[in-house]
Amino acid sequence: MKRYERHADAIAQLIHSGALRPGDRVPSVREASRTRGISPSTVFEAYYLLEAQGLIHARPRSGYYVSARLPALAETRPAEPLPSRPAATSTDVAISDLVFEVLGLARDRDLVPLGSAFPGLELFPLDRLARCLGSGMRKLDPWSIVQSLPPGDERLRQQIALRYGLHGMAVDVEEIIITNGAMEALNLCLEAVTQPGDVVVVESPTFYAALQALERLNLQALQIATHPRDGIDLAALAEALERQVPDQPIKACWLMPSFQNPLGSLMPEDKKRELVALLARHQVPLIEDDVYGELHFAPQRPPPAKAFDSARLVMHCSSFSKSLAPGYRVGWVAAGRYTTAVQRLKLMTTLSAAMPSQQALSEYLAQGGYDRHLRALRRSLEKQQAIALASVARHFPPGTRVSRPEGGYFLWLELPPQVDALALHRQALARGISLAPGQIFSADQRFAHCVRINYGHPAQARFEAALQTVGELACALAGSTSPHYRY
Repeated sequence: MKRYERHADAIAQLIHSGALRPGDRVPSVREASRTRGISPSTVFEAYYLLEAQGLIHARPRSGYYVSARLPALAETRPAEPLPSRPAATSTDVAISDLVFEVLGLARDRDLVPLGSAFPGLELFPLDRLARCLGSGMRKLDPWSIVQSLPPGDERLRQQIALRYGLHGMAVDVEEIIITNGAMEALNLCLEAVTQPGDVVVVESPTFYAALQALERLNLQALQIATHPRDGIDLAALAEALERQVPDQPIKACWLMPSFQNPLGSLMPEDKKRELVALLARHQVPLIEDDVYGELHFAPQRPPPAKAFDSARLVMHCSSFSKSLAPGYRVGWVAAGRYTTAVQRLKLMTTLSAAMPSQQALSEYLAQGGYDRHLRALRRSLEKQQAIALASVARHFPPGTRVSRPEGGYFLWLELPPQVDALALHRQALARGISLAPGQIFSADQRFAHCVRINYGHPAQARFEAALQTVGELACALAGSTSPHYRY
């Protein structure tokens, strides 16, 4: 359990034992911080969780009090999802029609966006970015527009290299290529190391855009078992690398080691090191999707696989879309030994990322304040996760399993087998709620009783009510009532 969960559990035990009774005042944030030796922010997170569970409530300018009507006490909380068990052979990918159907139905701005791939726009400093856009363009030397063709704006690439350095990684500025978001970076990397018909390793489940990229390039997907807590099964990956046949070898791995979408899994540092060493032995490049790496809840950013890449086989792809500037479409790749190939592909396809967006991000990073923004963003997302987990525990059917990520803004729910995720998705849409059904995260449309939930919309007033509605719909499909777990 996390520190705030331990503190919340201690308060919950006092309430359920009768030591704290309905109407009693809970220790103040300052008092709890001093007596427990924890930070005020940790106390706040614990109280947010207890509030979401219905155990306490806030009174303006007075503090927190035990609620008059307490939820029933259950013996357990939802377990985490089971590791996946994909087929051992590679397969063609034909997922786009289903993805377009699901996403096309979920674009109404009035929907509660539980199925969205983006966090709430209110979490980002859009006004300041707009000012940086203006000041950056006023300072722009017109000749730099020509100079900034691939690899991209030099000052922005220097800022990105500096952030690598702050996290203990030495990445040469010349290795960094600015792209139109991380998706272009990932696709360019895939094109640089594969030909039609090649086999590419992906996690199971994996982000649907990765599957669409394989489908577009006529590549085979080899899905590898993945655990919702610590990522891809390295033993299964090693076995796949050993049994590959000469006429159809594994040409690349497209993986998300940190806060994987949709599971939220985080590979431990030693597993990332082992992964990089395993791929180096087989000379297989790793396309590392690291767009959620900055959204960690622990004090330190988890190192990407790129940090252990002495063979320069890792192509590290990221962007500012999830951490700072959604819609600006500024991403990058540190492409290692494939830098020249990726840069040429960029020049041959989209030529250059938009100069105004690059200038805005460059100016923002130069002015400082990015890390302060990230700290506030992480606190908000962690609070939202606590609320979402408590709501799932209270309202979803017995047997529901749910991931507990250490970062990002997604939960992966494994529902009882009777629940068809596409049916649940369509019923939720009819009630003004979007979901991401599990079938879109698999090359062979597995995970039919799983859904991905986005909890990254704190200003969405209907968030908790929407989760309750989805839980009730899932209960009806499962033929059960909600469990009211104590989380």
